[in-house]
Amino acid sequence: MPGTTLAGAGAKPAEEHPAGASGKADGNSRPAFRPADLDAFPEVDALLEKLGAGAFVRDSVTAPVGRNHAWSGDTASGRRVFVKRLVGGEADVRERMARIQSFEDFVEAVDELAAHVPVLLGSDRAAGLVVFEHVEARTGAELMVDEDFDGELAFVVGQKIGVLHSAVPVGDVDTTEPVMPEPALLRGLPLAMFNELSFAELEAWRLMQRDEALREALENLRRWEKEAPRVPSHTDFRVDQLLIKDGDVPVIADWEEFRLADPARDVGAFAGEWLYRSVLDIVTNRGDGDVPFPDTELTHEQILARGAEKMERLLPLVHHFWRGYRTRTEPDPGFAVRATAFAGWHLLDRLIAGAAQSQRLSGIERAAAGVGRGALITPHRFAALLGFEDTP
Repeated sequence: MPGTTLAGAGAKPAEEHPAGASGKADGNSRPAFRPADLDAFPEVDALLEKLGAGAFVRDSVTAPVGRNHAWSGDTASGRRVFVKRLVGGEADVRERMARIQSFEDFVEAVDELAAHVPVLLGSDRAAGLVVFEHVEARTGAELMVDEDFDGELAFVVGQKIGVLHSAVPVGDVDTTEPVMPEPALLRGLPLAMFNELSFAELEAWRLMQRDEALREALENLRRWEKEAPRVPSHTDFRVDQLLIKDGDVPVIADWEEFRLADPARDVGAFAGEWLYRSVLDIVTNRGDGDVPFPDTELTHEQILARGAEKMERLLPLVHHFWRGYRTRTEPDPGFAVRATAFAGWHLLDRLIAGAAQSQRLSGIERAAAGVGRGALITPHRFAALLGFEDTP
């Protein structure tokens, strides 16, 4: 049962953003890290001084939790900034810094997208530091939880992802394939990885490793991905990476995984977010209006019925996103099936990441994984449910 922790293998912890927030901890975000002590990293103030912003004013600084070190606050010059220090092995940090810079070079030539990404003020590659202008915003995850994420916003976000995918790459853009999903892990885990996993993480992997049909579906997806067009892509797209400013203007953050990749990955990830939310909502009264939540344990039939109701309520947001996307680019043949399969993988990725924060897998996490499995194994059937076969 044999490299790294699950986070390093592709299951993503909470991200940090120029808004200085990572979303609410409701099952849709994954904060489990301690804020970093700014005084332990004097190179941060040194970079801010070099950029002319002045050092951080300490009593204004907040430190969002996430897999990287991050600080947001006012500087001596009065400018409000967000600083991220990438955490990881030397090669990993170097590659992520290179991808951030390659995205900056790329987006300068894409006017419709440039206004919808954080403003990079400067960086220090050797120290793994990037400085952004602070964005006063709510995250897409917060809007999702508060039920404020509407169809108009989904349509605009779809347009911006469509602009990204239709743009001509500029400069030296990474062409390596994203690490996950990795079908080989369903045959056995590297020993170093196995030794670091919690009981819940092992439970999640065992659940998948017993499933020959799932492994075959993941192998199919990776083969389809290799044969797909390669376009500028985010490749780590989630609603908690959307920063929504006043006027519902979306800013798309966290471009550390930017590369040329299958565009269906980004579209599938957005759909997967709403599939996952709809399953989580089975055991809540979100969207039920004045109808009280059952005070007894749900029967199997009730779970199925509530799941269908929640999907019917939330999946129109995927349809709006898809319509917006189609106004900016024309998907290739096979796109809908690949995007649906990536949506299914997104739910399994959530299972792995959630297990890292739990002692045991919950029933609702298993249910979400079951939906993801269905989308992966029979993506042709699920594509219509997600609305990927619709025209603009």
